[in-house]
Amino acid sequence: MQNGLFGFFLFLAEGAEEEVANPIGSLAPTILMMALLFGAMYFFMIRPESKRKKAAAKMREELIVGDEVTTTAGIVGKIVQIKDDTVVIETGGDKTRIRFLKGAVSSKTETVSS
Repeated sequence: MQNGLFGFFLFLAEGAEEEVANPIGSLAPTILMMALLFGAMYFFMIRPESKRKKAAAKMREELIVGDEVTTTAGIVGKIVQIKDDTVVIETGGDKTRIRFLKGAVSSKTETVSS
């Protein structure tokens, strides 16, 4: 048993000597793996989020009076006025008007004409 354990430690020591002799060879797979992980993270997380932000900004720039929108707070209404960075929406049966920043508009409802 003692020879087997001693042989195992000797095997580990020989492998460590080889890694010390060639440190670049042992780092290459690690660097490659980190680069692949970063690339995967970019394509599965960062890039789609960037596309969503661009689409939301484009939608906000294309708003016109009469569009029905939903805000990030969940308020649904029809746009009655647009200024540089704000929109005024009319909501409810009593025609209440509320002013919001354009950034608060989360989506535009497509109205179907009959």
